[in-house]
Amino acid sequence: MSLALIIVIGWLYVTVLVAANEPTVISGIISFLFYGALPCGLLLYFAGSRVRRERRRFKEMMAEKNRQDAES
Repeated sequence: MSLALIIVIGWLYVTVLVAANEPTVISGIISFLFYGALPCGLLLYFAGSRVRRERRRFKEMMAEKNRQDAES
């Protein structure tokens, strides 16, 4: 996940510079959103999917353990 975060920071830096060179503010905002924010959001979402899956399994395992302890 840390490598993905470094890539995201670098890519956002590049897209901010590209957006700053656009002729209008609207085109700068649009280029930042479509070239920067959207791809980075997808990258972080996919990079964090394994962590979310493991966290869900852990919660289910703890709930099952608590249920078994309550029955005993």
